[in-house]
Amino acid sequence: MDIVGLMQDPSAWIALVTLVVMEVVLGIDNLIFISILTNKLPVEHREKARKIGIGLALLMRLALLGTVAWIVQLTQPVFEVFGQGFSWKDMILIGGGLFLVWKATKEIHHNVDPQEHGQDFIAKSTTTGFASAIGQILLLDLVFSIDSIITAVGMTPHLPIMFIAVIAAVTVMLVAATPLANFIEKNPTIVMLALAFLLMIGTTLIAEGMGFHVPKGYVYAAMAFSAVVEVLNMLARNRRKKAAAGH
Repeated sequence: MDIVGLMQDPSAWIALVTLVVMEVVLGIDNLIFISILTNKLPVEHREKARKIGIGLALLMRLALLGTVAWIVQLTQPVFEVFGQGFSWKDMILIGGGLFLVWKATKEIHHNVDPQEHGQDFIAKSTTTGFASAIGQILLLDLVFSIDSIITAVGMTPHLPIMFIAVIAAVTVMLVAATPLANFIEKNPTIVMLALAFLLMIGTTLIAEGMGFHVPKGYVYAAMAFSAVVEVLNMLARNRRKKAAAGH
């Protein structure tokens, strides 16, 4: 079906809206990681790193969409362990999950006991830190991209719809990246909550790769509930501070 035909097809519009929402929701995980990662850089390099990282991630996602037929084949098992088949997609999810668990655990350890660590390895030097941050953003986006593209293929067979959904979702990420990173930096307790989210997401990716399906609705519901509780705690702390200042 051509572009004009898609524009006149109501089901295509429904698929587009659904895909955009799905891509934005799935992008929350990536956005949290990007915010924590770039906040480790010197202040003058943070926004630049976010823009370059997200921009390169967009190009990578569009390139992956161009090879969608090959990506779908990544779901085919390549070997078995104790009767459980593992595909390239499974191995990518497991690898990405292990990376997230390692990264989140390292950052939690650093936040709990900062005296034990010198400078974080991401911020050892401006050049190395900047390149390291960009590389890690792209690495994790590769994991999320393959998963979201395979999901998108199951929702619509039309590549133009997938391209538009990806561009819209990454645009939202680009706009929201700096405000979210600033909010996380100004609220230390949010950092720990965000790291806990990354730890949970990493564990979920490993479980998915091992063949245990975890409904994403449960994961995002848990994240939303935790976020609401933390917002209530922040409001309570601010009121106590104002009350103390008033006295």
